[in-house]
Amino acid sequence: MPRTTRHNRQESLEKALTLFWLKGFHATSLKDLETTLDMRPGSIYAAFGSKDQLFQEALSRYAQRALAELDRILWAHDSALDGLAAYLRQLGGLRERELPSRACMLVKSLLELGDREAAAREKADTLLDGMEARFIERFAAARAQGELAPDQDPVRLGGRLQAEVMGLRSYAQRDIESDALKALAEDMAQSVEALRSGSQGGRA
Repeated sequence: MPRTTRHNRQESLEKALTLFWLKGFHATSLKDLETTLDMRPGSIYAAFGSKDQLFQEALSRYAQRALAELDRILWAHDSALDGLAAYLRQLGGLRERELPSRACMLVKSLLELGDREAAAREKADTLLDGMEARFIERFAAARAQGELAPDQDPVRLGGRLQAEVMGLRSYAQRDIESDALKALAEDMAQSVEALRSGSQGGRA
């Protein structure tokens, strides 16, 4: 079979990402990959090395896209806190978007993978660290801008926000009304805004 071109490889990677995000690593069989990618096993191995390597590459692609979207929202605001709040409000619309899964692919992978997939699990964990680092940097910027009191810890706030985002994405996977998710995201956004130095409970 002719060597897969870079264009076709990227198309195949995109299809694999969607499949893994929907079904998870373990539930995705080699047969599923063959059918979805329209490739024979030998061609899959030639292009990606193994199912595990393909999965890790899909994780990286997912994270790259998620970070680009996060950066777009964060840097659209002069206020670091407003950017973080805007990101939370954007997540409130997850029930209205057509996605393979509303839960974060990285979080799903972290919960699913075990010792046998240590490399992929570590990959997911590292990529989540990258997202948390964005939150920490923005809280640090907010403190430097005078939006946060000097005694506020950006690292602690970033970790808390990461936990809240992970929880919100998981909650969105449930059979709930879109308005309920939006209300929850709004509460989280207002809690971030309420951190503003001198705030009396945040802004509506």
